Amino acid sequence: MTAWTLTTHELPLNFLWKISRNASVTKTNLVLRAAQAGASGRGEAAPNVRYGETPALLRAQFDDLLAHGLPQADTLADLTALLAARPVAHALRFALEAALTHCLAARAGQPVWQWLGVPPPARRVATAFTLPIMEPGSVAAFIKTQRAERFSLLKVKVNQEGGLDLLRAVAAALPGHPLLVDGNEAWPDAEGVLRFLEAAATVPGLRIQLLEQPLPAALAADYRYLCPRTSVPLLADESVTDEADFAEIARQFHGVNVKLMKAGGYQRGIELLRQTRAHGLLPMLGCMVETSLGIWSALQVSALAEVHDLDGLLIVRDEPFGLVREEEGFLQVLS
Repeated sequence: MTAWTLTTHELPLNFLWKISRNASVTKTNLVLRAAQAGASGRGEAAPNVRYGETPALLRAQFDDLLAHGLPQADTLADLTALLAARPVAHALRFALEAALTHCLAARAGQPVWQWLGVPPPARRVATAFTLPIMEPGSVAAFIKTQRAERFSLLKVKVNQEGGLDLLRAVAAALPGHPLLVDGNEAWPDAEGVLRFLEAAATVPGLRIQLLEQPLPAALAADYRYLCPRTSVPLLADESVTDEADFAEIARQFHGVNVKLMKAGGYQRGIELLRQTRAHGLLPMLGCMVETSLGIWSALQVSALAEVHDLDGLLIVRDEPFGLVREEEGFLQVLS
């Protein structure tokens, strides 16, 4: 038997977290604990409104699983079978699989990465740091307050209306600094993205290294048109969740941002990272707004990615678990 418990964590944020589709100053995440035979493991669920996930929905789905055999799910095969019969939100699925995986690894006396059969993570992993959408006049002070220059790659959230002005302000504050620009599906068509990139190329000191999901995931034809014409490599985010037709994704993008919360588990996330590389695409490992528990989990498979965007714990004020430390733009597991 596996004993399961769920706790809710209300997480105030260090600053207004604004992207193209929503803004918030707090985040509500859930933590699951699985215990068996004197060992235990925890997994974090960070609900994503983009996929209709809410804390209330995840709690209801967890209660339903408890009533339909979750305590008897003692192995990953058991859990996978149960979730096939009673599907749940991807964030909850990841938390369930992570908690049980961590418990089983502890029982086996193995580090999680070894139990999962992936290469060991580096001792220190460089992470990008994200600037949310803000007024251009606030950028310089934000960069100074957050000491954003210590990160080798900055991710800048933009929308269609003010994205270029925001990037001008970033380039003025940190000229030549490599940027990953994240549109979160803000543009309506490929031609609009091309015009944006053409204008961005004229901004002094602006160095866009990657462009993430500028168009809605449904606009596959626009991505196929955009991909060979863009001056900046394109990363898929919302276009790849728990599975993908990688032959098609390779026609639309140059890389994929894999998030374990979005993939719905370690197993699916690992397969997505491996398929990304196998199709000649850039594998990136990302995150939601998560505590160090979720980031600790992602770091277990970080050797499978080339780029890491794992700054979710830095957005959280008074981060509760202390499992990961960031120092000069690098992440290190503490326990």
